[in-house]
Amino acid sequence: MRWSLLRPVVLASPVLLTATMAAGAEGHKSAGPSEFLLIVQIVLLIAVGRGLGEIMQRLGQPSVMGELLAGILLGPSLFGWVWPEAQHAIFPKTPEQKAMIDGIAQFGILLLLLLTGMETDLKLVRRVGKAAIAISIAGIVVPFACGFALGEFLPDALLPNPQQRLVASLFMGTALSISSVKIVAVVVREMNFMRRNVGQIIVATAVIDDTIGWIIIAIIFSLASQGTLEFGAIAKAVLGTLAFLAVSFTVGRWLVFQLIRWANDTLVSAAPVITVILLLMSTMALITHLIGVHTVLGAFVAGILVGESPILTRQIDERLRGLISSFFMPVFFGLAGLSADLSVLRDPNLLLLTAVLVVIASVGKFGGAFVGGTMGGLSTRESLALASGMNARGSTEVIIATIGLSMGVLSQNLFTMIVTMAIVTTMAMPPMLRATLTRLPPSKDEEARLEREEFEKRGFVANLERMLLTVDESANATFAAHVTGLLGGARGLPITVLHIGRQAQQQEQKRGEDESHEAVVKKAAEVVGKSTEEAVGHVDVTTRARRARLGEAIGEEAKKGFDLVLVGVDKVTATSDRFDRRVEDIAAEFQGALAIVAGKGNHLKDPMPASFNILVPVSGSGVSRRGAEVAVALAQAASGSLRVIYVATTRDKGVRRAASRALIQEEGVLKDASALAARYDVDITTTLRSNTAPEAAILREIKATCVDLVVMGVDRVQAEHLSFGSVADAVIRQSRVSVLLVSSGESHRPPDKES
Repeated sequence: MRWSLLRPVVLASPVLLTATMAAGAEGHKSAGPSEFLLIVQIVLLIAVGRGLGEIMQRLGQPSVMGELLAGILLGPSLFGWVWPEAQHAIFPKTPEQKAMIDGIAQFGILLLLLLTGMETDLKLVRRVGKAAIAISIAGIVVPFACGFALGEFLPDALLPNPQQRLVASLFMGTALSISSVKIVAVVVREMNFMRRNVGQIIVATAVIDDTIGWIIIAIIFSLASQGTLEFGAIAKAVLGTLAFLAVSFTVGRWLVFQLIRWANDTLVSAAPVITVILLLMSTMALITHLIGVHTVLGAFVAGILVGESPILTRQIDERLRGLISSFFMPVFFGLAGLSADLSVLRDPNLLLLTAVLVVIASVGKFGGAFVGGTMGGLSTRESLALASGMNARGSTEVIIATIGLSMGVLSQNLFTMIVTMAIVTTMAMPPMLRATLTRLPPSKDEEARLEREEFEKRGFVANLERMLLTVDESANATFAAHVTGLLGGARGLPITVLHIGRQAQQQEQKRGEDESHEAVVKKAAEVVGKSTEEAVGHVDVTTRARRARLGEAIGEEAKKGFDLVLVGVDKVTATSDRFDRRVEDIAAEFQGALAIVAGKGNHLKDPMPASFNILVPVSGSGVSRRGAEVAVALAQAASGSLRVIYVATTRDKGVRRAASRALIQEEGVLKDASALAARYDVDITTTLRSNTAPEAAILREIKATCVDLVVMGVDRVQAEHLSFGSVADAVIRQSRVSVLLVSSGESHRPPDKES
């Protein structure tokens, strides 16, 4: 274990030695800025920062602490103290050379705030909004007042410009009052407390803290740039910030979503969505700069809007996180550590002031958060956990201190003191939070909610991000549009409608706006919004017409990241035992989840029914569970009922043990289906049929009951043509009511008849 912890440091030693020799040789060649020296600096910061970050994570600390410590070790605090000539050769203080890596670090700040914004869950804030806002206000006001008071009593020698003491005091108050949402979220997530009530309140409070903090920093930046307390400039900054936020979270939210969708669906170059996101971030950062506030606010808000986009959020997060974590974070935090000279703490006065700063910051934040938690209705243990979590400053504090240093508001010594405070409070936070959270057992209501959310996390419907609806001009296409709107309306999923008929555009124009497939989708989504309180009730619909061969058109759409393709065409099955050629072409080009809609009877006369009576055959397999999820979602959206049928086909009737196992399985499958329906308040009836063929039992159940829709989860069977097995084929051809087949997208061999 000891060797595994020391290995990153040992491996970094040759890099440091090689870099030192190369930097010394380069220094003799030229006195101007050197690209070679820039690369050496980046290599060192990444190698040492990532190595120490690995060690910190194994010790239960966030990796950002290792990256910050890497800068401190490579800076004047250690490396410059042990070998000053080498340290100055690698990290010279010439303005030209320093500006090169500073530019990377400044762009890194924007990317860090973009990532922080993407991790900001506004739904979580709204869910615990009242308590979180009360706690956040108390948790900010108390430490802010303490920090401001400390700034007013600081010696003039610690201020770069004593005439601007007000700005420095405001900076100190902000530095002591803001928590690091990134550090808090990481620790809470690592402890599996992210979905716990107290965990949600902690993270939501940190989010509000962060948001308020960046607004305060933006205003202070405007104040610092003016040099004096000019109410006109402050009013401009405040009103500009409010206007920027108002536009961003109304028109901006829609615009960001449309741009991301357009880039993903239209551009063919590599990583177009990432390019658009970086341009959005930079544009919003420039806008905040033009209105007189700091660029970090624009980057943070851009991250929130990108994170709220319902398209490709997982892929975007993974790609951006890799780039930022592996490159920009080690460079930025390492450079922040380089700027902190801990050797100045050898001065007893500065050391004492730093200790006072740490105490005031900890007591102020801990006390303010604890009081806020008590006022917000939390128990004593919950308030202690909240106060422990909110005391971590981490990356947010370092960014604020770096901005203050670059603006000339903070002196070098004051910057070092704030960075030291950030390190101490952040390293103390994880063990304190773990100790308090482990003493908080969940209540019964909380356990029920956690079970439901854990189920949804693994579920199919809950993880859908966008759907593709392929339709022609038929009544079945209208029925498929209605089903698609019901599925998408509950979560506000974006839906693309692809018209595959030969005369699709002409037919759509004849239908009129109120009768088009797009209108049907939106009407169904609005029905969902009225039927359930938590439903979104709005979907964004994009329309496309087929301009190429059907297979090519579906192949192009398949590249755009759809989770589910729904097929609604006039003719679903052919005269023989095969599906229609168009259905087979779609299934051949799209290998993901597929839903085939076969409207029959009344649903062709009235393709937009007010409710459904749904029959769901289940077998206990994953794909049948997927069908059950879709059925429950439709029943909930349309205020319908659900009937679940399980067909037992135990062949070894003479063996008592086999019969016993079958009975246990039957009970378990029906119990799971009932639990699924109960989670969403859907009426359910369960039926067991034994010693009969599944297709015969299902068709008999359809005739004997008043169901009007059969939803079946099916697997594709490996065959020369599209097939979902004999049971599904029989049901979709012989059923007198509508059928919805939900395929997993994976092909399986047909089961052995003897098994």
